[in-house]
Amino acid sequence: MNNLSVLYAFLGGAIVGAGAALLLAPEKGEDLRAKIKEILRKKGILCSETEIDALVEQLTNEIDD
Repeated sequence: MNNLSVLYAFLGGAIVGAGAALLLAPEKGEDLRAKIKEILRKKGILCSETEIDALVEQLTNEIDD
């Protein structure tokens, strides 16, 4: 009976962990760029894909430093 309880606890923890990972995983770069572009568009700032890529790269470099 004790081994079965340990197995259920392990499986329950694995399921909860997998669910949390799915909820907290970062978005794909393409989706993130689309969101940035949409936010900027709503604020009246029009940007090309190249400008968005440059902005994301600049922000990434500043975060890494």
